[in-house]
Amino acid sequence: MTRKENHMKKSILIAACMFAVTVAATAAERTITGEGMCAKCELKETKSCLNAIKADGVTYYLADNKPSKEFHKHLCSATAKVKATGEVTEKDGKKLFTVSKIELAK
Repeated sequence: MTRKENHMKKSILIAACMFAVTVAATAAERTITGEGMCAKCELKETKSCLNAIKADGVTYYLADNKPSKEFHKHLCSATAKVKATGEVTEKDGKKLFTVSKIELAK
């Protein structure tokens, strides 16, 4: 193997490792406490009901999974302070939050 090929392999390996670390860091589970609300009823941003949390000036739109659906009764007609744990991703400039746990904050 030539010196140039060896250098190229090392560069590719370093780039792949950096990408893996970035993906792992962005998909890490976190807990957010904020004002929970319905994106349709309160925010008037969606055609159907969808939970959202506003925290620190950011709106997180909750994925339509089982924990979020079961909790929606607390947010459809009123806002409430909530604490949610899950993974945050971004799509089309919006924060998407896939919750594994959500509850009323104390």
